[in-house]
Amino acid sequence: PHNQAIVSFSLNAIAVAKKWEKAPSVLKRIKAAKKVFDAGYEVRIRIDPMVPIKNWQEQYLQLLDILFDNFMPERITLGSLRGLQSTINWCTDKSWVKYLGESSNWGKKIDFKTRYAIYFAIINQLKSKYSFNEVALCKETVEMWDALKMDYKKIRCNCIW
Repeated sequence: PHNQAIVSFSLNAIAVAKKWEKAPSVLKRIKAAKKVFDAGYEVRIRIDPMVPIKNWQEQYLQLLDILFDNFMPERITLGSLRGLQSTINWCTDKSWVKYLGESSNWGKKIDFKTRYAIYFAIINQLKSKYSFNEVALCKETVEMWDALKMDYKKIRCNCIW
């Protein structure tokens, strides 16, 4: 194995990626991640920014199935849609802004109840179906970590070695 490099891939539900991301398809990214994994590198995954689109649960659980059908990442970091006011002001496609119902010190976020539901569903599936526990949250409040019974002091996100 190669212990001098860690590779992280950003993924999203296929429908979200098609609508808003200007990147290779989710399936191409997973295929690339598998190649890196098979070559012996540590591979981490970010599922971020998660968006509560119609049928979001089905969409994100399908993403997990596709991912784990290919390989098991070292860790997964979850994040929900958020936006600084300056980003919102300057972006040309504002269709995603409708999902942001809560203001924070960092900017606008999806409301707490919806973020909790998304995180809970994904974390529960990771634990119950895949026995996968290396999960962290990105740019989340202490209240969210506490609500999900996660200790932010003991969990490392993708950005931390």
